[in-house]
Amino acid sequence: MTRIGVLGSATVGQTLAGGLKKHGYDVRIASRTPAKLAEFSKKSAVQAGTFAEVAAWAEGLVLAVKGSAAEAALRDAGSANLRGKLVIDTTNPISDEPPEDGVVRFFTSPNESLMERLQKAFPDARLVKAFNSVGNTLMVNPSFPTKPTMFFCGNDAKAKADTTRIIEQFGWEPADMGTATAARAIEPLCQLWCIPGFRENEWANHAFHLLRR
Repeated sequence: MTRIGVLGSATVGQTLAGGLKKHGYDVRIASRTPAKLAEFSKKSAVQAGTFAEVAAWAEGLVLAVKGSAAEAALRDAGSANLRGKLVIDTTNPISDEPPEDGVVRFFTSPNESLMERLQKAFPDARLVKAFNSVGNTLMVNPSFPTKPTMFFCGNDAKAKADTTRIIEQFGWEPADMGTATAARAIEPLCQLWCIPGFRENEWANHAFHLLRR
C-alpha cells in the first residue's frame, strides 16, 4: 500500500498527512472545500481534493475528523470508494458538552464505541482504531525516554498489519488489542490523556506505555 488518503483537513489530518509523506507514502488530503488547503498543499506537496476524489484514488485511508462528523465524512467519501480498503479511524466520540473536572464527555455508552458504529454502517470497509489516544503534536515520531505505546484494534488482520507498519514508522510501539469491540476501551484513553491538558494545560508531554514482563 503506497497511496493513502487523509479524510479531514484540520490539524490532526494535516499532521498525519505530513507524517505519511515524510515516511514515503503518496498522500492526498480531503476537505469539503479543498481550496482552503492551498497553503498546506504548497508547503507540504500534498494534493487536496474532495472526500470522494481522495477516497477513490487511495489504496488506504485515514479518518481524521470530529467524531460527530465521522459517519457523514465516510458517506461523503462514498461506500463504493471504501470497499475493501483500510480506514485508520483516529476519531473519538467527544460530545459538545464541556469537560467535567478535565474529563471530556462522550456521546457513546460504555458498552459501545464510535468505531463499532462506523464499522456497522460501512461493513465493506476495514476499520482499525489508532492514533486516537494522543494529541496531534505527538503523533509523528515523538521524543520520549521510552518508546510510547499505540493501542489499536480492528476486525481485519491485513488492515491491522498495514496499520502496525505505520505505527512503527511513526515511532510508536504497536499494541494489538483485538477486534473492533476493543475500541470500547481504546476510545476512553482519549479521556484519560486529555485530563492533564484541561486541568494543568499540559498537552505535549505525556503518552501511554504498556509494560510487559
